[in-house]
Amino acid sequence: MATQHTDDPHGIATAPVVVGADGSESGDLAVRWAAETASRRNRRLLIVNGLNLAAMRGVLGSYDLMVPAVIDSIRKQGADRVAAARASALTVDPALTVETEVSEDNPAHLLIERSASAHLVVIGASGEGGTIRNLGSTLLAVASHGHGSIVVVRGTDRPTSSAGPVVVGVDGSSVSEVAVGAAFAEASQRNAPLVAVHVWADLPLNRLSGYEGAITDPAIAAEARTVLAEQIAGWQAKYPDVVVTREVYLSRPRHYLIEWSKAAQLVVVGSRGRGGFRGLLLGSTGNALVQRTHCPVMVVHTN
Repeated sequence: MATQHTDDPHGIATAPVVVGADGSESGDLAVRWAAETASRRNRRLLIVNGLNLAAMRGVLGSYDLMVPAVIDSIRKQGADRVAAARASALTVDPALTVETEVSEDNPAHLLIERSASAHLVVIGASGEGGTIRNLGSTLLAVASHGHGSIVVVRGTDRPTSSAGPVVVGVDGSSVSEVAVGAAFAEASQRNAPLVAVHVWADLPLNRLSGYEGAITDPAIAAEARTVLAEQIAGWQAKYPDVVVTREVYLSRPRHYLIEWSKAAQLVVVGSRGRGGFRGLLLGSTGNALVQRTHCPVMVVHTN
């Protein structure tokens, strides 16, 4: 099951919202999204920056890195980044409790480590299609290996938008079960409707059959609706306040989830899909979504 973080006896949430600060525009959007979430949920915000001194040693050499002026400059850059991020967070909520951390560790390892005790971890992704700055390094490492819930906020997102539904991908797997629970919790906390999307097959069958996504075979349609109904039933009972819309399609889950992200405030998926190899910690659908969604995407892990 996913890591659960409880509140103290006085009702004050203890696990912080953690966000990485890298000085980029998308990083600032991620900070603001994280600040809004922490403020709404009465949680601390922890802003972290990894200096990655090991990589610096590879570039500069051990001798140059030991020169005080070089070390001081690197540390000042980190301090400046978290200070600017803190100031941005406080524009969202001046009363927010904001803590900062500058570490010599690399950013991915730092965020993965902090995710084990976080309410959730937020990271920004820069570039058109999410392919330029973080993707393939820090972002994918954290989305793949993080604990609990990892939220990716892209540079083209509207992270302050509270309009639209929460959308969750449902595939009947145990990983999907945890994602569905997280999506119901998010929808309830946001007072938002939930759209539960089940796609019967991962392969692009509609391209072969000529279908545009609708399931025309009654047996397949019944099976798809059963999978969806069974996976959301228990969560619907736990969150009766959440209004759920059920959507089933024949194939191409990433296509339909990306389409739904145009109207959503958050898309939620499991870290691996049905039949995914255990060593493949971020499935193909999740990989596509962190690159291409039009709203923030939450990748939920079972650890």
